[in-house]
Amino acid sequence: MSFGQRLRTLRKGKNLGQRALADEVGINFTYLSKIENERLDFAQFPSEELTRRLAKALDADEDELMLLAEKIPEQIRRRVLQRPEAFRKLASLDDKALDAVLVQIDEAPAKRPPPRRK
Repeated sequence: MSFGQRLRTLRKGKNLGQRALADEVGINFTYLSKIENERLDFAQFPSEELTRRLAKALDADEDELMLLAEKIPEQIRRRVLQRPEAFRKLASLDDKALDAVLVQIDEAPAKRPPPRRK
């Protein structure tokens, strides 16, 4: 699903018209229409800040919208910069291998901090 399609789905799910949502996030409704219909030039793509405002107005997952808008959420960007070699390895995996890694991560017990000494 594209960013524009997801935005339209979320907006309609909240029973909002384009004008109402555009007013809420401080943009022109024709710009919102262009976003939803994927009629933007690269220079017109929504900024990270606008993407965050849209997510908030639609009670949507900010990271999901950021990724669909081809923006890297800050938390993910920081982690990639901390461990680029790990993300290079993940990026090189095919879907089957990546799915297997995700299953292992989901099944791994959460690490707890060591007990404090008195």
